[in-house]
Amino acid sequence: MTRYAIALGSNQGARLDHLRRAVAELDRLGSVEVVSGVYETEPVGGPAQDPYLNAVAVLDTTAEPHDLLTSLHRIEAAHERAREVRWGPRTLDLDIVASDGKAVRAPDLEIPHPRAAERRFVLEPLCEVWPEATVGKGLTAAAARALVSDQGVALLAVRWLEEEPDR
Repeated sequence: MTRYAIALGSNQGARLDHLRRAVAELDRLGSVEVVSGVYETEPVGGPAQDPYLNAVAVLDTTAEPHDLLTSLHRIEAAHERAREVRWGPRTLDLDIVASDGKAVRAPDLEIPHPRAAERRFVLEPLCEVWPEATVGKGLTAAAARALVSDQGVALLAVRWLEEEPDR
């Protein structure tokens, strides 16, 4: 089994529903061990767009990294994810941001994610569920979070998979 941190994001349509359904779909790929709170975040890069909801799920699975990536793309497609504009709005975004397996460096996949250590919307939820996850060369999620500014990240709800968030 390999442990993966999967970042979830949505800023189109029923954002919370997309994230909830994605967690259930991830659980079919192995075992979702823990899910962070959900955060509302300002978009980073790309065109002007609505705020995101972001979370991180820790998944234990026997899937190889590229097979997992293929499965994540299938889940995104089932949520009508469009890949028309880089860093553009999306119904669902699923990224492998860290793992306890070997680092991966391929044209279509890098683990740890090459920008995870720079993005507060990844680091805040990741630190809740796996602060010691490696997000860069010798850099843990907790250490990286201490180096990154706020970037408009606010906790929306701790328990959100079954309950409605507070706001």
